Amino acid sequence: MSEPFSLLLPVWAGDRPDFLAAAFRSSVDAQHRRPDEVVIVRDGPVGAELTACLDELVASSPVPVRVLALERNVGLGPALDAGLEACVHDVVARMDSDDVSEPQRFAVQLPIVEAGADLVGSGLIEFADDAAVEVGRRTPPTDPRDIAVRARFADPFNHPTVVLRRELVRRVGGYGDFALMEDYHLWAKMLMAGARVANVAEPLVRYRVGAGAYARRGGLGQLRAELGLQRRFRAMGFTTWPQFARNVLVRGGYRLVPEAVRRLASRRDGAVHRS
Repeated sequence: MSEPFSLLLPVWAGDRPDFLAAAFRSSVDAQHRRPDEVVIVRDGPVGAELTACLDELVASSPVPVRVLALERNVGLGPALDAGLEACVHDVVARMDSDDVSEPQRFAVQLPIVEAGADLVGSGLIEFADDAAVEVGRRTPPTDPRDIAVRARFADPFNHPTVVLRRELVRRVGGYGDFALMEDYHLWAKMLMAGARVANVAEPLVRYRVGAGAYARRGGLGQLRAELGLQRRFRAMGFTTWPQFARNVLVRGGYRLVPEAVRRLASRRDGAVHRS
């Protein structure tokens, strides 16, 4: 039996209206199976052009849309938690404001959730300026056992592709305010809570790789976030001491290597989250 679902899409002042419109249209109008509602979280004030774009999307959408306007920019994790609370349905699909969904995305993912999964992601295709031109591809592990093993070393889900059950997310404390790593932290908490997980190897989202995307995944700020995440995983009992040491060495080192090396390693990693 099919279940209704919500689409959760965060927006902030740095987003481009044309990118947002493409993300929205591809995830709503063009879908073989459309969401039953859209919740757009406006993470703080935005400019006139983005406001006009939001107004137009709300007015022309074929499904109901609500804009949750936060007074100040709180960051991705808290914004998503607020959006999840605003969603009507337990099944919630994520989408970023500058990516593009394939038309079959929800027709593929929703039956897996309806069959019992709590968290379902997919592969993705990277693009730069033209969504039709592939510059990279990320294929995550698909077997639940492989996902659990992978999670002890690297993020096993491409965040912009996931569909999840809100009730379990709530039960484990939501995304929280873990800047740069909030999604990976959430997956770990869900796995420890016994979440039934799956990935579709098929790329169901086209992921925009903007200028400087790989540069932003390095540096001292990212290193601090990485080390903080690894300490949290160890404290939770999600990783063992040997796994912790390996991750600090390998993943910490990744944050300090040249951008070209980081680009190659990221594509091997098989998962992506916004940074």
